[in-house]
Order: sequence, then structure tokens, then C-alpha cells
Amino acid sequence: MRRSLPCVLLAAAVLLAGAATAAAEPVNPVPGPDRVFNGFVIGTLNSAENASPQEKFDALMANDPFYQEPSLTGAEKPGDILKSKPVDVMFLGVKPTTVDAHKLMYVTTAPDGVTPVISTGIVMIPKDGKPAAERRLISYQEANDSVGWSCHPSTQWTGGAPLDGSSWSALGPLALMFDKGYAVMISDVGNDADRDPHGVFVGSFAGHAQLDGARAALRLPETGLAGNTQIGLFGIAGGGVGAAFSAELAPRYAPELNIKSTVLEGMVVDPANFMRVTSGSVGSGFALATLLGLEPWYPEMRVNDKLNAAGRGLANFYRTQCQVPAYFGLPFVPMEALFDSGRNPADEPDFQRAFQNNVLGRNGTPKSKIMIASCAKDDSPMSLVPAKDARDLADTYRGQGAEVTYAPTDCGMERFITDMYGWGVDLFGMQTIDWIDGNFE
Repeated sequence: MRRSLPCVLLAAAVLLAGAATAAAEPVNPVPGPDRVFNGFVIGTLNSAENASPQEKFDALMANDPFYQEPSLTGAEKPGDILKSKPVDVMFLGVKPTTVDAHKLMYVTTAPDGVTPVISTGIVMIPKDGKPAAERRLISYQEANDSVGWSCHPSTQWTGGAPLDGSSWSALGPLALMFDKGYAVMISDVGNDADRDPHGVFVGSFAGHAQLDGARAALRLPETGLAGNTQIGLFGIAGGGVGAAFSAELAPRYAPELNIKSTVLEGMVVDPANFMRVTSGSVGSGFALATLLGLEPWYPEMRVNDKLNAAGRGLANFYRTQCQVPAYFGLPFVPMEALFDSGRNPADEPDFQRAFQNNVLGRNGTPKSKIMIASCAKDDSPMSLVPAKDARDLADTYRGQGAEVTYAPTDCGMERFITDMYGWGVDLFGMQTIDWIDGNFE
């Protein structure tokens, strides 16, 4: 049975409801509702199908045998595809018929850039008749901060983890990307079915996984993409850390990739500063999650050993969960209250190597053009990353010789109240898609 108005895009309309108010000559004009509900989206609305009850149940169970890992032989190279399979895109039980998709399992590397590691992900391509030679690839890292299993994009976009906010926040950007005919590759930053906590906050690991995911998408015969396909990197929040590392590392880790531009939005620039700012804020839970997302690659952190009984209980729960609703369960709780020492985790000696290794701007000069589009001021509950950190990162990249556009967004509560549409569009990064498009040749 078909729906004329699938829940997936009705949800997007609710999220972005409100009257748009244009800012004076913005760097990135807010795309109007006609751009969001474009021809591709309207076609999707009219042709989408309901999944069967069994399909919905299987997706929610998240037990796809695809995620069982083969043994590595040692001959694999980063970006090599270990397995792939065609899948139906599904969101809230609705299947759009206008997108082809494949799950991928591919080889990437640990933070050292050498040790082979397995990651999964999903590549999606609009069915628009565009010749493969004319198609561009977006390597998109969502606002996915989950350390739990079966919480990541390849599960989200095939019917699992339906409440996770990172996929909801991606609806608008994907609508604009698909309307432009882009193929979109989203890495899980690890094997989504791995029950061990995921190291999603480790920038070098996330960067390798994103770059190797792009390599895998180019190598998948079904995409028809060539090795010299033009690529845009797009990352927001937790995904923005990976995208920044991707841009910094690409010249030496993946120099063959034809990366034209990189959008960074709302990303943690300095983890220690993030700990200080978020402690006691509405985003306290994301501070704890950040520690747990660093620990898998920094075992000296021994987070549980430093937490009190309440902190350990929360940490053990978080390690198995998706970010929504779990990470919003600590609003306004000071991080100091969870540690035996009473210290903010920013000052914990055993955390310093992880924090220092994951400061952005220290891992190489991006060759792609960079846009930084984080909040302009620290004037909103959503402003969890110090605005100065984003400005400083822009200056750092410029000092290294990179071409940088700093395009801060108004995240303030006054705009939230008076222009919820524009506030939401900017928060999700939808205003940057035209800039990405303008950098393709």
C-alpha cells in the first residue's frame, strides 16, 4: 500500500515548521520550503511504499547477518569492499522507491593509519536518470554520537533505531543532496553490529573510516562512479569531527580522492573545552558520551575506575545505547558530580592524551576548500561548542594556507522563537548545500 504523505517527510515538515525570516545578505541564504520539498521529495512522497509488518519487525530487531565479519587475510587495502548487498531504504516503516542503496562492509584503519579495521556503512543514490559520469559523491557524516551498537547510519536508513535524532536531522540535507543528484556515502565508523563500545569520537579513526568509505563507494560497481569522481565532505556535530580529520588527513592518507570541499558544522574543536562548557548544561550527557567514545582507542582513560557508583551506572548504560533518548538523560548535571575526584573530566590527567590528540587543526593542511558553519555566539542551549573554538579553527586553517569560509549561524533563542524554520535549517546544515555544489566543476 502506498502513502501520499509518508511519515518520514511529514516529520521533516514538523521539525522545520515556522515562518522563514531572511538575514541581511547571508553567506549562505536559507533555502525556502520549496527547496526542501523539491521535485525529488514530492516524487518520493507520491511513490513511497509502506514496509510490510515483517520488514518493520526485522529492521527493529537489528540482527542482519550481513554484519558478521570475515577474517582478514592481511592483503586487504583501505577502502577494499569485504561484502555488499542491495537494501531498501526505510525510515519509520516507509520505503521510498526513488533511491537505490547498498550496505557496505569495507576495510579501514585504526588511528595509527596502519592497523586494518572493519567498518560498515551505506551508500544511497537517487534514481534520477543522471549518467554516472555526471554524478558527484557526498561523504556525509551525520550528527551521530552513539557509542552503542546498531545505532548507526546503515541501520538507521534501513529501518532501525527510528528515534535516533541524527537521522532525523539528516532528512533535510539528504533531500537537498538527492535533488541535486548526488550519491551519498555514510560510514558507521566501525562495524555497526559490534557490541563493544564504538570509538566514534576519535577523530583519526572517524576520518579514516570516512575516507575509506568514500573509496569503497567509488569501488562498488553498482554505483557506476569513477575513481576521479568529485567529492564533497559534509560533517555535523560528532560527524563534523570525522569530517575535519578527513580533510586534514586526506592529502597524505587518501591523496587520490578528488575532494573539492568540506563543510564542518557544530563540531567539537577542543575536547577539553567541550567538557568544561557542557558540564551542567542541557548537553551534559554528550560530555559523558564523548569520554566513552574516546576510551576504546585510549585504554589508559579507564573511565569507570574514576566514576562514582552513579557515574558507573550511567556509563555502563550509555555504552549500550543510541544517543536518543539516552544522552539527553543528564540535563544540567555537572560532570564533577559523577567523578570520585570531584574534578571536571577536562582536568583528569589520564584523559589528556585523548584530548590533545583530538584537537582539530593539528593533523595536516586541508587541500579542499573549507566552510565552518557553527553557532556565531554562545547564546543558545544548542551552543555546546564554544563559538571562539570554531573561529580559532578557521584562523588555524587559514594560517596553514587553506581556503576557508567562516559562515557562522544564528543559533540564538530569539531566532528560535521568531524564525524556527531558519533556525532549524541552519542547525542541520541545509544552508551549506549550495556552497558545496558551487565548488564542483
